[in-house]
Amino acid sequence: MLATLLAAFAVALPAPGHVHVRARSTTSITLAWRGRAHRYELRRAGHAARQLRAGAHRARAGGLRPGHRYRLGVRACASRRCGRTVWIVARTRSRAPAGATRIAGCPVFPAGNAWNRDVSHDPVDPRSDAYIAALPGNLHPDFGSGRYGDYGIPFTVVPAGQQPVPIHFTAYGDESDPGPYPVPLDARGEGGGDRHVLVVQRGSCKLYELFAAERAGSGWNADAGAVFDLRSNHQRPAGWTSADAAGLPIFPGLARPGPIHHALRFTVRRTQRAYVAPARHFASSSTDPNLPPMGLRLRLRAGYDLSGFHGQALEILRALRAYGMIVADNGSNWYISGAPDPRWADDDLDQLKRVPGTAFEVVRTGPLHSGD
Repeated sequence: MLATLLAAFAVALPAPGHVHVRARSTTSITLAWRGRAHRYELRRAGHAARQLRAGAHRARAGGLRPGHRYRLGVRACASRRCGRTVWIVARTRSRAPAGATRIAGCPVFPAGNAWNRDVSHDPVDPRSDAYIAALPGNLHPDFGSGRYGDYGIPFTVVPAGQQPVPIHFTAYGDESDPGPYPVPLDARGEGGGDRHVLVVQRGSCKLYELFAAERAGSGWNADAGAVFDLRSNHQRPAGWTSADAAGLPIFPGLARPGPIHHALRFTVRRTQRAYVAPARHFASSSTDPNLPPMGLRLRLRAGYDLSGFHGQALEILRALRAYGMIVADNGSNWYISGAPDPRWADDDLDQLKRVPGTAFEVVRTGPLHSGD
């Protein structure tokens, strides 16, 4: 008899009315509803119910994954008994909506491109510990404001009508996209031995990149060059280099001041004779399986404490947790690439040097390609 009375009492509770999504973000969904009950509970499929404060008619479910669907419910309660749950299915927003990263009116590749993909919830690679052990050192920002030296990889934006000039390839012409390229003779190049020159053209939304570039008469000499359509996911042929050793574009992996919604480019001292997607090329003769292949993607561990960081360094670390960074070239371990910009706060960036390589883990890769 008591069980019957309690069941009848629960059924008699007024069900929440007009349950709807009030707001959603990349990691939360807020529901709202009408009703006359004194207290409500928020439910999520597969999880324990959460009691809400008395009189609440909206509630937020947080800690969700970007771009995923969730079954959420609300039920009225009195004492220890609750009535019928009203369920609703809703999706969180994607972390990187189309067009989140843009330059010169162009997207920096489609939202689903590897550079723009959120990997914060991807599985860890079984060889993660071995790869990390092969990379001693701490993070190092290889860019800055320019006040303390010429660090970083600059880029130049040119108009749709920029005059193309001849490009003469001096080393890897058989793996380079033929010229001419719309690269002005006063285009700013990277200092040091790599001498990268990057150009984004308005209108066509094409990215032109040169390696070891030098002005020559009315055009340029370069060891290698590549052209990318920023509106396309088209890749270079398998086994081809680019202006970068990994056969990847350089520009989409550069840190720039402001929100960062993409993976970053970084270098390691030694790599193995292999590459993984999205890379297309290797630059090593070593068959040591513990060395990272070109294209390997690492991310900052979710449990690494960010409470001691602030400003631009914190912005970069959050991006490294969500989008990670990709091995793109041989160089110093843990050197992150960025574009020089007077808006960088160099003291902020110096905080990154406190982050050890052991704070990272490797995202599970696809198959290794060795050209054998």
